Amino acid sequence: MQKKSASPKTAHSNTQQSRQTALITGASSGIGEALAHCFAGAGFDVILVARSESTLKALSQSLAGQHGSAAVVLPADLSKPGAAAQLHAAVERNGRNVDVLVNCAGVLEQGAFTSIAPSSHQQMIDLNISGLTSMLSIFVPGMVQRGSGRVLNVASVAAFQPVPTLASYAASKAYVLSLSESLAEELRGTGVTVTALCPGITATNMLTQAAGANDKLSQLPGFLIADVQDVAQLAFAACMRGDAICVPGVVNRAAMIASRGTPKWLVRRIGGLLGRKAL
Repeated sequence: MQKKSASPKTAHSNTQQSRQTALITGASSGIGEALAHCFAGAGFDVILVARSESTLKALSQSLAGQHGSAAVVLPADLSKPGAAAQLHAAVERNGRNVDVLVNCAGVLEQGAFTSIAPSSHQQMIDLNISGLTSMLSIFVPGMVQRGSGRVLNVASVAAFQPVPTLASYAASKAYVLSLSESLAEELRGTGVTVTALCPGITATNMLTQAAGANDKLSQLPGFLIADVQDVAQLAFAACMRGDAICVPGVVNRAAMIASRGTPKWLVRRIGGLLGRKAL
């Protein structure tokens, strides 16, 4: 008996299901945008999340043109209560499973703690901590049920030590690192891996904005500033391997190792000395 050929709808559905999907928050610029290109270039379809719909649509067109990948645009402000749940519902309406979750959305405020507005401190907590935790608690259970999945949480090299002038930001990233390491072990054997990316100073819009508010940041030597594409490629590879921690750059890895092997009081003093010079 001759087999019936698959209908166009069925063939399209099978093609879509054969491609994995990566959801990337903070995809409108910087490391998030670069990671979107990494995943699309590796054959993933992508779900792009950020506040700016117009920027995401432009990126979607770029990804389709360069890599031929489908890019779904879902604008969201993940600092708002319930935003992660609404995003999950929108993903389900699109008929997709999230195979890789990239939590890249975050904000930074640099300066003396007492000179930063209370609303700015709260915004860092709401997005860097609460928003990321909500995304994990909503999307990871489905990965565990399916027996496969990868998570890439963007922390910072600042997560390894206290950083005066970046007190709330560094504390928020220390939370991300600690949570990521805990989940990496908790989920061992489930088929789901968790990677914490801890980049140093990277050439992104976030750095440009911080330098605009503090001239001393524009005087940083070039060797301390990483290329965003290099950081994204290293992060993508680490995520695909399932590494628990990825620290791009020799200088950053040395600083991380030193901070973990040095007495806390000395780490605080060194951080304070460098931090005060940045004011």
